[in-house]
Amino acid sequence: MENHPHSLDNHSTTVGADSGEPLDIEELTRQLVRGDDHAYRQFYHTYYHRLSRYLLVVTAGNEDAMHEALQRTLMRVVKNIRVFPSEEIFWSWLTVLARSSVTDEHRKRRRYLAFLDRFANNKRIEDSSPNGGGRGERLGELLNHNLASLPPEERTLLERKYFEHRSVHDIAKLEQVSEKTIESRLVRVRRKLKTAVLAALRNETNS
Repeated sequence: MENHPHSLDNHSTTVGADSGEPLDIEELTRQLVRGDDHAYRQFYHTYYHRLSRYLLVVTAGNEDAMHEALQRTLMRVVKNIRVFPSEEIFWSWLTVLARSSVTDEHRKRRRYLAFLDRFANNKRIEDSSPNGGGRGERLGELLNHNLASLPPEERTLLERKYFEHRSVHDIAKLEQVSEKTIESRLVRVRRKLKTAVLAALRNETNS
């Protein structure tokens, strides 16, 4: 039998889905607050699929959105866990975290689309495009593809600036560099993204 160095000492929290016995939520959440590994395994075993089903309903069957919101929810559980006196109250708290995670994903998506829209309607892109004002959905697709293809550090920089609406000062503080360095990086990454999109548009026009 596997040895768990951080076991829950035969308390009722060690039983649940496998034994059919109810979890002692107060003790389980107390162990979670202490960072007990076995308690977290018990939590995931008991609530992972339940939260997945709940979020699938909240996201109207969108599995990608469900998985994104689920990961965000689990991270928030780890960060904000406290002791709960009953399963009903604990589940209610979990559903609040889950719904707020879905809302955050929607907000992030709206910021992302707004960024693409601003980029697509940039006069320099419009003037440089072979079709002039004929941007349409294809331009959005190209922006989406090229943004996703950026190295992680460049994509994160754009996300912080345009999706999270952080100031250059805040980004510089996060990355522990000067504001001038961040401004230079932003100029370089925007130029790189624009160049890639325009090249793709010209290739499609010439093909």
